[in-house]
Amino acid sequence: MSIEFSVQGSPGNPSAWLALARRADEGSVQRLYCPDHPGTTLSPVPALAAAAAVTSRVRLGALVMNAGVREPFDVAADAASLDVISGGRAVLGLGAGHTPAEWEYYGRTRPGPAERVDRLIEVADAARRLLDGSTVTVRGKHVALDDAVLECPRPVQSRVPLLVGGNNSRLLRYAGQHADIVGLSGLGKTRADGHSHEVRWTPAEIERHLDAVRDGVEDGPGPQLEALVQYVEITDDAERAAAALLDRFDVDSMTPAELLDAPFALIGTVTEIADHVRAQERRRGIGGYAVRADSIDALERIQRALTQ
Repeated sequence: MSIEFSVQGSPGNPSAWLALARRADEGSVQRLYCPDHPGTTLSPVPALAAAAAVTSRVRLGALVMNAGVREPFDVAADAASLDVISGGRAVLGLGAGHTPAEWEYYGRTRPGPAERVDRLIEVADAARRLLDGSTVTVRGKHVALDDAVLECPRPVQSRVPLLVGGNNSRLLRYAGQHADIVGLSGLGKTRADGHSHEVRWTPAEIERHLDAVRDGVEDGPGPQLEALVQYVEITDDAERAAAALLDRFDVDSMTPAELLDAPFALIGTVTEIADHVRAQERRRGIGGYAVRADSIDALERIQRALTQ
């Protein structure tokens, strides 16, 4: 298994977004992602379509689209449209929707985790079937479709890759069974500000998440595991930097050594980070990393070290 890297950018500035897309395409980044946060940044579908127009290689997707406020036919049609526009490079990224305000923008109240996961599963299943060319009738708790068929556009890919991101155990089991990529965030409950999260990066918490994915895999190697990297720092003093990061995140449940063992922060010299991601692949099967756009310089150095 080769280690793959993705970049997530926020397309608030169109020229900077397109410059990031070109840079990702010219390098060895596998996927370019943008978030789905209505009311705070550009909508992901037109932003990704614009990126498709200035790229030719890199795959494109949302990390992740809020299935709580999206209908499956729209999700499937948008994914198929992006796949056609990009010449077969779309990734369908879905999550359960953690930000209360984004539900409120659509006139809804954010439900609890169980109901959000229920809806994600219904949306993902229906969208998957529509993309596969099926005529879909659904009478679910959250989704209703009558003889729906996505006649046009039809995606270029025989299967548009499905990425499911989150941390809920049932969601991760579903992702292990049905997704092509599992986005591991290592984040817990949404805090009172409606945006930030609890951090769940201890070895035991990481293993619980990985076990949930494994429980969903029915046969074969299962989906790619991709860690959403929250922090990258190239430094000669990894332990000091890790301790400072724990202070910044107000985390007292883990040690700097445990943080340095987690896949969600890449801290150390370039060689140390390269060794770290190789070890994560061997020990935990994590073969993908999604980093923020402001870490792309460091990412390129890490990628070069991995090829040496």
